[in-house]
Amino acid sequence: MGGITQALRNAQSGLLVNQQSLNTVANNISNVNTVGYSKKVINFENVSVAGTPAGVKISEVTRQIDEGLLKSLRLESSELQSIAGKEDYYNRLQELFGSPADNTSVAHLLEKLSEASELLALAPDKSLEASEFVRRAVDVTVELTQMSETIQELRLQADGEIALAVTEINQITARIDQLNDDIISNGTVGRDVTDLRDQRDAQIDRLAELVDIRYFFRNDGDAVVFTSGGRTIVDTVPPPLSHTAASSMTPTSTHAEGNIGGIYVGTAIQVNDMTDEIREGTLKALIEMRDQILPNLQSQIDELAVELRDSVNEIHNQGVSFPGTQAMTGSRIFVDPATQTIKLDDTNNADDVKIALFDSSGNQTAATTLKTILQSAAYGSGAQTANTASSVSEVAATIQDWLQENASTSATATVNSSGKFQIDLNTTSVNLAFIDESATANGSTIEPASVAFDSNGDGVTDETATGFSNFFGLNDFFVDNMVENLYESDVLESSFRTTAATLSFRDSTGLLGGATYSVTAGSSLTDLAADITTTVTNVTASVVPDGAGFRLRFAHNDGSSMTVTQSSGDTFLTTIDMHVADVGVTQNLTVRADIVSTPALITTGQAKFDATKGPSGEYFMSIGDDTIAQKLATDFSAKNTFDKSGGLPIVENSFSEYAAAIIADAANLAGVNEREVESQRSLTEALQFKSDSIRGVNLDEEMADLIVFEQAFAAAARVISVIQSMMETLERAVA
Repeated sequence: MGGITQALRNAQSGLLVNQQSLNTVANNISNVNTVGYSKKVINFENVSVAGTPAGVKISEVTRQIDEGLLKSLRLESSELQSIAGKEDYYNRLQELFGSPADNTSVAHLLEKLSEASELLALAPDKSLEASEFVRRAVDVTVELTQMSETIQELRLQADGEIALAVTEINQITARIDQLNDDIISNGTVGRDVTDLRDQRDAQIDRLAELVDIRYFFRNDGDAVVFTSGGRTIVDTVPPPLSHTAASSMTPTSTHAEGNIGGIYVGTAIQVNDMTDEIREGTLKALIEMRDQILPNLQSQIDELAVELRDSVNEIHNQGVSFPGTQAMTGSRIFVDPATQTIKLDDTNNADDVKIALFDSSGNQTAATTLKTILQSAAYGSGAQTANTASSVSEVAATIQDWLQENASTSATATVNSSGKFQIDLNTTSVNLAFIDESATANGSTIEPASVAFDSNGDGVTDETATGFSNFFGLNDFFVDNMVENLYESDVLESSFRTTAATLSFRDSTGLLGGATYSVTAGSSLTDLAADITTTVTNVTASVVPDGAGFRLRFAHNDGSSMTVTQSSGDTFLTTIDMHVADVGVTQNLTVRADIVSTPALITTGQAKFDATKGPSGEYFMSIGDDTIAQKLATDFSAKNTFDKSGGLPIVENSFSEYAAAIIADAANLAGVNEREVESQRSLTEALQFKSDSIRGVNLDEEMADLIVFEQAFAAAARVISVIQSMMETLERAVA
């Protein structure tokens, strides 16, 4: 009887096991098209009691997967997303930048401006040519502004997508954490957790697309996930990630300076910022676009805009429109004009600046030189010592006194409330012109005067400018109306080390921090920036990436104009070429408003000396003079030196050539990215196919298994039926 009972139990175990197997096959078949589903495999184990066979049981249900292949697939998927995530942005840039031949490209517009300058040189007295030159210049500034605005819009969009990605990561990590708990709790009581593992794998797959991750599984089935930088994002209690999206974006907004929020793991403090640690995934693509690729393009067009502005303005300031001007407002900002000084020709004291007044026909009514009136007791605060520096305020007061004596009693020459040099004759009867000459004598060679500027009044020249009017920006063609609150260096290598120097940071209130700052020799840029930010009141220093290098940047915290100088004999600022920052010029560059409304204000000629006029010669102006117009035309076709910026090297190009180089660089980046996407996608798809072929459900195999389990179930049922028949026969025999 025991043998029959045991046989019945064995057959019963066969029924139960094969029933479970049939259920598993049915589940596999129903999920044949489910993404992320892995084939489930029933593993059998024979049972014995005291050495006697006691049937069969399911030892475990496993998934048919290759964990090593899955890890490789996730790594490659993460790399793919770090490339593919840039595609849409590059497409937008291609639409924005176009090709050099496009009629709307900045390169083409600069070519048209160059052609307009040549026509202006041929007919400097014609209004049509002047209007065309102004129109083409406005077209260039509008295009540059639109390029800059689009770049910043794309950066803002990327930052917004970073915030969305961080939110999704938090949702995924919370889901993984919940699945971890479910897997552990169900696994502990022997329940099948393979479907839960599939769900967790799907979450890990998506997480790998967003950020570069590494992971491992504990013995209880718990999954621990961390970034390749070592930040744990899933464990017993997953720390929340956070990123506050920027509400606006400007060319000066950078993560390095703290204008853009970081991606924090846990508490939003600096040490928890993992932004710079992210290596792959969609987040990496968005961060690169926001902080590197797009700012590099901004740097390139800023370099173009600055060279265009400075080169054209230097020439435009060498003359004045016919028959002179009655009002001028400079572009340079003076934070302390009573202390800041200038000196003509610091090298040999020969250069001088002729100050001349003309009537409406261009004939001289009065003339002097800047040195002459500065050394006269009749003007300003009194006679200045010959060939010494004079304060900017003294220069203004001296010129004002002379103009009130010779032009109009109400004439003014002051440094206005914005810190800019401003002249107003307050009369329509005469017109003013400045003429740089190589000496004080009338009729000396006309050439730009050298102006030595001491920006902190310590007696040491901090800058040497070319041209008196150009130094003040009195007759600029291009203006940007930006305050001088931001200074930056040229692009430096990451290995750059400082030399000892004593720096002074000043604004209109005086020396910032109340003391000079000592630069320690051998410091890194990062260490120097951190120490200046801590030490100097109201100044933030930062190291900003630019191309393959970095720029050292100083910013006034409240946006006020300031100066940055070094002590006599120091070379640190000179070595790094610290200057008023170019960043953002593109977004603000315009043609001077009065020139736009009155193109006749373009400088085409300059005052000349005629020894035959009057008793000892006089200066005069001619409406047909093309001296400056010819120089402008030459400048547009000449080679200009463009500094290293945004990954482009130091080059000598014309303006249109450099613009074409920017467009070509953007197109090259897009092309390289496209090829990398294709290559990486092929690799990822190959790995995905291989993984799917292993983990996926094969219907032929499932049908074969279905037949096997069906027959096994029928056989077990047959055994039970036979035993039941035997039992019934036995009962009848006993009865």
